[in-house]
Amino acid sequence: PKFMAISQFYILSPRGDTIISREYRGDIVKGTAEIFFRKARFWKGEAPPIFNIDGINFLFVKKNGLFFVCTTKFNVSPAFTIELLGRVARIVKDYCGVLTEESIRKNFILVYELLDEVIDYGFAQGLSTETLKAYVHNEPIPVAALPEQRFKVPNMNPKTTPSSAVHKPISTQAQRKGGKNEIFVDILERLNVTFTSNGNVLNSSIDGCIQMKSYLSGNPALRLALNEDLVIGKSSSGPYGAVVLDDCNFHECVRLDDFESTRMLSLVPPDGEFTVMNYRVSGEFRAPFRVFPLVEEMSHYKIEVVVKVRADIPEKNYGNNVTVRFGVPRASSTVSPQLPAGMQGQTVEYSERERQVTWQIKKFQGGAEHSLKTTITLSSPSTPMTRKEIGPVSLTFEIPMYNVSNLQVRYLRIAETHKSYKPYRWVRYVT
Repeated sequence: PKFMAISQFYILSPRGDTIISREYRGDIVKGTAEIFFRKARFWKGEAPPIFNIDGINFLFVKKNGLFFVCTTKFNVSPAFTIELLGRVARIVKDYCGVLTEESIRKNFILVYELLDEVIDYGFAQGLSTETLKAYVHNEPIPVAALPEQRFKVPNMNPKTTPSSAVHKPISTQAQRKGGKNEIFVDILERLNVTFTSNGNVLNSSIDGCIQMKSYLSGNPALRLALNEDLVIGKSSSGPYGAVVLDDCNFHECVRLDDFESTRMLSLVPPDGEFTVMNYRVSGEFRAPFRVFPLVEEMSHYKIEVVVKVRADIPEKNYGNNVTVRFGVPRASSTVSPQLPAGMQGQTVEYSERERQVTWQIKKFQGGAEHSLKTTITLSSPSTPMTRKEIGPVSLTFEIPMYNVSNLQVRYLRIAETHKSYKPYRWVRYVT
């Protein structure tokens, strides 16, 4: 059916340069890439993933600063098309190793070959990395990962290391020669916590997943064991201190024969990166960071805002790229954020266009506390409404080798084919 067809596909750089462009149906004028980027770049706020200009539907996802965009004149399913773009991005990452402008430019022949197999006349075809191996014959040109994508964790267990899986392309050859037998497992958790102005939790949830990327020759069967005290479903009863997940789902390759009794997953991993398990947790948990805002009216035309952030995580852990943002009143004429003297690794700036203060902390050690004082001068006298226009305060971060739900991988066992088979197993936790 035509409502599932796209007309054009392209990948744009953060500057708007067209890196990859593919025309599928020839029913839309040329130059839509420039129209899209101009519209998205100057959209008030953040551009929505779907919008229409002169009868042309633009749909896009943004991955690592790159725009994966498609156009169509049909009334396509938005969820289906956004999922298609996300899967194309994942396949490109699997084959190129790392999703950057340089890797796509160096592997553009491979990317075009992938697009020819994935989409035919605007219709989605095979979107499995494993299936595509039989039809893709160009070998990837390896590209080094960006420096900011790497991080080292001090005092780390020698059996655990930051995953470098995303920086290594999968092999399109039937047999891998001379490479290590490696498997990478990532436990990723995204937190959503809303606090009141006095620090009480309004609502909180964890969206987590276990991701895996395999470079094991022969695709042997694996057994992945999770916490023995793992409980699925809030209504289920479990021992004190048990890890309770509201719900979860698994990849189609996972067998659950022993999951109920031993919390063990059996699987034969496909090539490429895939999600073994998705899970969700709602309810009370200890948030890694606490935010304490204080608003003080110095005079009718001057307000002082102090934001304190405390890291409630062990001292051995730290937060990466912690970013604090908050809005200021419309009547603000000058906004002067000020960091304490001698603070290194911290930056603060004010965007007059967005009326927003952005405070960035490169490394936030566990147990530490940092504060920012911002003086706001108003163009008109302060009113009760003025105070309400300050905020809300948002905080984003990444914590390596730490997870809030306490979901753990007890062991990862590989069915060894012979004694000389020595696989390497790497596990990483990121919140």
